[in-house]
This record gives sequence, structure tokens and C-alpha cells, in this order.
Amino acid sequence: MSGSDATKPGAGASGAGAGAGAIPGYDYGTNRSAVSPVTEEELRHLEEAAGWTAGEAVLLRKHEELFRKHAGEMVDSWRGRIAKQRELAQYFFGPDGKPDEFYKSRARERFVRWVVDVAVRPHDRDWLNYQEEIGLRHTPARKNAADGTHTPALVPLRYLIGFIPMVLPVEQFFAGDIQDAAELHALQRAWTASLLLHVSLWVRPYAVPGLW
Repeated sequence: MSGSDATKPGAGASGAGAGAGAIPGYDYGTNRSAVSPVTEEELRHLEEAAGWTAGEAVLLRKHEELFRKHAGEMVDSWRGRIAKQRELAQYFFGPDGKPDEFYKSRARERFVRWVVDVAVRPHDRDWLNYQEEIGLRHTPARKNAADGTHTPALVPLRYLIGFIPMVLPVEQFFAGDIQDAAELHALQRAWTASLLLHVSLWVRPYAVPGLW
């Protein structure tokens, strides 16, 4: 469920833009991304509510290489669960009622990149704008636009919210690399805060103006 251009020079951190230009439809930091109406002040308040701190950002970035190492495995695990539930899998189907493998492949590349972005991207204006873009790509406003496909035009809001518990537990992906239990639990807490923050921004396009 979760968007071919290089990112702006210097955008992100720790080589966050490396290889991003090869991902079709990945418009992070470009003028093709939506512009979020969320202000920096609103973002700071939302970060506080989600429990996001500078410490979480440092911890995620510290383990950047592990996120890069396991991102594909993580995404394939989650997509495997989606594929088993027709009510979720149908949003990857073409008009013939069959999975659109082209769309699935494109979406997977961006999904894997999103996992890395969670770890390395600073919460600046480019990041904020791209969360708006991700949200819009689940609505009729922009779903299918990046790939020229014809899958269902809306992923209902309830499934963006239902997506949270599916992708929340990540400790199992890193347990073989991080032997310190306290560090592993701290990484899980940081991922949790970040995930809640991301989804809170993705759902903004679904809200009646003034109610988000």
C-alpha cells in the first residue's frame, strides 16, 4: 500500500537519494510531488503527539544499512499477507479482475524505498510533501497516475488505518543483526512512532476540510 527522478542534491541523509532515480514514479523532492498544506508547526505538534523525538531519528538512521538490507524482505512479508486477503488484494487488480503484475512491480519498488526513507529522511518540507503524495496515491486524485494503470481508483481509508498493525512489528527482521535486546526494543519504538506519524499524514487527503 504505500510513490524516475533523482532527488534534489543534498536531500535526505546518509546517501538517502542513492539509486532513487531508478525507481519509476518515485517523485520525492521533485515538482511532481504534491504540496502538503500541513505547516511545519502542525508537523511538530503531530510529532510530539506520536512520540517522535530527535532520538528516534538518530536511532533509525544509525541502523540505515539494516533497513536497506531487510527492506525487500519486509515488504514481501507484508504483501504476502495482503495477497491472501482478496478485499485488500483487489486494489492491485486490473479491470479484468486479475492482478496487474506491472502495477504490483512498480508499487513494490516504491514500497521498498519507503522503508528506507523511514530510516533516513529528515522531516523537512520535501518529506512532508511526499507524505501528502503517498496519501493522494491511495485516492481517486492520483491513484494509477504514476504508472498509467487502471486498478481501482480508491483504497478506502479504513485500510490505511488497518495497515498499521500489519507493518508495526519489525523486531523479527532485525533480531539476527542486533543482539542487544534494549537496542532492538528501542528501534521498534522508533519505528512505531514513525509509522504512526506517516499514516497520520497519509490520511489527510481523506478528511473533510477543516477536520484533519
